[in-house]
Amino acid sequence: MQKHALVIGASGGIGQALALELEARGDQVTRLSRVQDSLDITDEHSVSEQLENLETVFDLIFVATGILSGTRGPEKSLLSLSSDEMANLFAVNAIGPALVLKHVKRLLPKNKRCVFAALSARVGSIGDNHLGGWYSYRASKAALNQVIKTSSIEFKRTHKHLICVALHPGTVATEFTKNYPQHQAAPSQKAASHMLSVLDSLTPEDSGQFYDWKGKRVPW
Repeated sequence: MQKHALVIGASGGIGQALALELEARGDQVTRLSRVQDSLDITDEHSVSEQLENLETVFDLIFVATGILSGTRGPEKSLLSLSSDEMANLFAVNAIGPALVLKHVKRLLPKNKRCVFAALSARVGSIGDNHLGGWYSYRASKAALNQVIKTSSIEFKRTHKHLICVALHPGTVATEFTKNYPQHQAAPSQKAASHMLSVLDSLTPEDSGQFYDWKGKRVPW
């Protein structure tokens, strides 16, 4: 049976790869992005307007947006911290997906399995933080993880078959990571395939969790 998927951030490296992988499976994919649709995920009016234009009920909604840093690059110490930089990363990485969750409820079925997933990052894990640094990025992804966990609890009251999760895609070869060649990066299509396989394996009992691209739980 053909499934319906919504990919938000579909013009980015991972978002585009996810959309292509879903279409290769035979799914019908709706794409939204800043480049193609002028979607500003940090602007609630833009988010609500774009989502209100949709009538499809989706089996999968995947928020594939995110930024690593602005012009400064990730902070190596507290001395590099900037309030503007931190606010910008929180707006894109945490507030944006939260706004999508706020306005997406009517697009998710109540009577069958469905998935809401958002791109997180292992460095957003508090329990797995052994190196320090990258304050704004770490904190914004940790905030996203809390949004996913909290919203999964609320959704259980109305959407008992929903799986709401955060996903760490691994290091992926995109514009996002090109300035960090020391990290071995996987092709975006391979990362997309891995993440979709993880989502396929989950059940509603797994909702509210944080997984990596291998399907292993990441500590909060």
